[in-house]
Amino acid sequence: MRIYDFSKSYEHLLKPDIVALLTSIHEYKGEQALFIEAKADVLTKLVDIAKVQSTEASNKIEGIYTSDERLKKLLQDKTTPRNRNEQEIAGYRDVLSTIHESFDYIPPKSSMILQLHRDLYKFSGMSYGGSYKSSDNVIAETDADGSKAVRFQPVPAWETSEAMERLCLAYDEALSCGEMDPLLLIPMFILDFLCIHPFNDGNGRMSRLLTLLLLYRAGYIVGKYISLEKLIENSKETYYETLRESSVNWHDAANDYVPFVRYMLGIVAAAYREFSSRVQTMATSGMSKPERIREIVKGTLGRITKVQIKEQCPDISEMTITRTLAELQKSGEILKLSGGRYTAYIWNRERE
Repeated sequence: MRIYDFSKSYEHLLKPDIVALLTSIHEYKGEQALFIEAKADVLTKLVDIAKVQSTEASNKIEGIYTSDERLKKLLQDKTTPRNRNEQEIAGYRDVLSTIHESFDYIPPKSSMILQLHRDLYKFSGMSYGGSYKSSDNVIAETDADGSKAVRFQPVPAWETSEAMERLCLAYDEALSCGEMDPLLLIPMFILDFLCIHPFNDGNGRMSRLLTLLLLYRAGYIVGKYISLEKLIENSKETYYETLRESSVNWHDAANDYVPFVRYMLGIVAAAYREFSSRVQTMATSGMSKPERIREIVKGTLGRITKVQIKEQCPDISEMTITRTLAELQKSGEILKLSGGRYTAYIWNRERE
């Protein structure tokens, strides 16, 4: 059985670009408390947006969809799931809320991970919810011509429970020693989790939920306000490629964590940059809501949609955004592109 010892790989991770990412994230963490204290009312709206985006994106990565209208109702707990996809979306919603509200009380132990997985499947009634895999599984990939090939062979079913116990113990020991940065330990833990692939189903979604849990417990709570899952979905080709690169020779404990660690740190840093930008936008003093909308469109290179404006200004109602865009279009300051669901707007720079 593979030995889990994070200290052996830790020094290898301290590349100049990775150290630069760590420094940047540490600085953002210092600003984080000031943002949260100053704008608690507005940040509540960011939390609501992030919950929707996280639930939608993490499930979409696994091919689980529903309509925008149904997703909104499910997230507001105003309807019951109609099918398997919606059951799994509702399960993710509840586990995400549990982590948001109780992360301090959920240590990364095997028993806790099983409970989270149980709740992920509580609406579907699947017997494997809350249990490790009962048979061996494989991670396969499909070529352009449709043929499938085994990309990675995870830990066999009979070893899974002990492997998870060892992984959680190794993480706890590495964290407790106080000599290793949690920001490096967390993606190493997640990569090992994915290589064990402990469940019959739900491994990807559980890995992203555990990423949030471990980041929150380490004091990095940006994922509560900016969806890490959406950032991963937007770069999922790189996500899967770095997973592949970092899993080579994993069973021999000779794998290279660098590609996956670098990728995940990039995701966290991008989330903090976006968080900082949105807070600064919302903190703009002396400007009316229509003026803020105008400045956002003007400051955007290329097209921007109502949804993107709403994401940057969650304190501004959709009605105000729609009215302001109509007024800006009438005055000739912006141009409307296409129509329907994919309508976008662009600043009319020919008038400048």
